[in-house]
Amino acid sequence: MTIITSKELAPPRGYSHGVLASGRLVFIAGQIGWNAAGQLVSDDFVEQFDQALANVLSVVREAGGTADSVARLTIYVTDKAEYLAAQESIGARYRVRMGKHYPAMTLVEVSALLEDGAKVEIEATAVL
Repeated sequence: MTIITSKELAPPRGYSHGVLASGRLVFIAGQIGWNAAGQLVSDDFVEQFDQALANVLSVVREAGGTADSVARLTIYVTDKAEYLAAQESIGARYRVRMGKHYPAMTLVEVSALLEDGAKVEIEATAVL
């Protein structure tokens, strides 16, 4: 994968403008902050984010990839203000799991997620 940064856009902070990739694609369904028993790990936004990202990476590893294989993340949150308030803690958790790999990312605020109590859902595309 090659990270694409356009000189015509403001420099990205914590994401990449684009990713040029070739290889086998893995489409990871939206993952929320639940454990192997299908229970939310916490009511805390940061804990849910961390578990959702861990779940995404579990699927990527099962397919034969690593965190660096992730080309795109779409993050759905039920409260943008809660996300912004926790940005520093989220960033720390992100770097533990993803290192300094910043794929193309989009954050979308939604009115609700399918599972009651879920505050964040992350879907991804990986390239192997």
